[in-house]
Amino acid sequence: MTPAFLPALLAGGVSVLGFAPFGWFVLVFLGVGALAFLLERAPDARTGFMCGLGWGLGAFLAGVSWLYVALNRFGGMPMPLAAFAILLFCLYLALYPALAGALYVRLKSGGLVWRGALFAALWILAEWLRGVVFTGFPWLATGYSQTPPSPLAAYLPVIGVYGVGGAVAFVAALAALAPWRRLRGLPRPLAIIAGVFVLAIGLGRVEWTAPEGEPLSVALIQTNVEQDLKWAPGHFAEVLQTNLRLVSDSRADFVVLPETTLPTLVERLPEGYLDLLGGMVSERGGMLVLGVFSRDDAGQIFNAAISVGNGPQQHYAKRHLVPFGEYSPPFFGWFYRLADIPMSDQTRGAREQPPMSVLGQRVALNICYEDLFGAELLSSLPQATLMLNISNLAWYGDSLAQPQHLQIARVRALETGRPMLRSTNTGMTAVIQPDGHVDAVLPAFEAGVLEAEVRGFKGMTPYAHWGNWPVLLIAAGLLLIGVLRRRRAPAA
Repeated sequence: MTPAFLPALLAGGVSVLGFAPFGWFVLVFLGVGALAFLLERAPDARTGFMCGLGWGLGAFLAGVSWLYVALNRFGGMPMPLAAFAILLFCLYLALYPALAGALYVRLKSGGLVWRGALFAALWILAEWLRGVVFTGFPWLATGYSQTPPSPLAAYLPVIGVYGVGGAVAFVAALAALAPWRRLRGLPRPLAIIAGVFVLAIGLGRVEWTAPEGEPLSVALIQTNVEQDLKWAPGHFAEVLQTNLRLVSDSRADFVVLPETTLPTLVERLPEGYLDLLGGMVSERGGMLVLGVFSRDDAGQIFNAAISVGNGPQQHYAKRHLVPFGEYSPPFFGWFYRLADIPMSDQTRGAREQPPMSVLGQRVALNICYEDLFGAELLSSLPQATLMLNISNLAWYGDSLAQPQHLQIARVRALETGRPMLRSTNTGMTAVIQPDGHVDAVLPAFEAGVLEAEVRGFKGMTPYAHWGNWPVLLIAAGLLLIGVLRRRRAPAA
């Protein structure tokens, strides 16, 4: 272990304070800048690897260790084994900043601005790879920390979460590597940093999308059914009654129940139950969308959402499943013998699924952590006028998972220029505007109905048009230049 490992570990841990629920976004610049500072002084690629590994381990142990709750408390995995599994997972996630660190030390050369650009390019590619390899886990991608009031939130509709993460890395590296003891060298990096923020202020004045249609009254239901009880056979009737009671309490035209609000296959529900739910809203000309488990004729099980009430039934099946929780990756059957997770053998839905038609609006659904994958949500645009996420984070207890997930949804609203509605089991049920601001949110771990008037939006943000490709191509181009510069260095 190199001496820089522990400072890097601390810097990674501090960075988590820049994310929700803390929201001290400036600390992300400090944490990432500290890593750039350590890498600049690393004598070799091995030291750079260890610095990146320490940073990643600090960030992920502090930021996503709530996964332990699902494995131990609800999955029944023994405490030592669950803790070891989380440590291994965090070590895996830390490999991405570790590889970026090793490459940076290997390729660094030239002036300050070039080094900052190279660091940012490697940061972008590392975070993107973490979000796609083995189906991806982009939680705590740096750009998620830059929701309002961060000025860099204005870049999200243009370059997306990975581009904003790169902007953070670029600014942080310039600040960390600037020659503060030699005032003559400061004007250029300071001018570039100022330019990044001045441009952000200008972009913040641009309205990329515009309202569409009449306001829609919505009721987002938070059922607050404890995960311990949800799957207990003796509490099945109570769960059904909770749904009926909360739907009857709503007065809106569009009513939403959260992910897997019915803890059984929809085909096994008591006869007439869905008709009863739908009738409560159809009598006022409304529609209800609820999370269910469905099964097709081939016996495949889907984590899905269906509509009942006014109009024909519509269906959405989750496309991006959770590894180990909703399906078993190859060679990991042993994991299921250790973690008892209900309905964990599911099938992916079709990649292209049309938005649901809801009372003059077109609603693009995503279920639980599908909203981590911003590029995958773009297939519903420009048709969709509203985004809807239904989730069940009861698996993770009272942890950082809920506010972090709400922050992710805020980023999706900014990227798409659409309102994001969230209906969750235990929190955080919310209405988010296209500018990323949260209009209203229910208290966590309380049953309730959040009612609001929401306008749909039309139009396309630059990110909705192009996705991640422009940012990735620029980052890859900078990496290629860095490799070529390195190859020419010995000859020079």
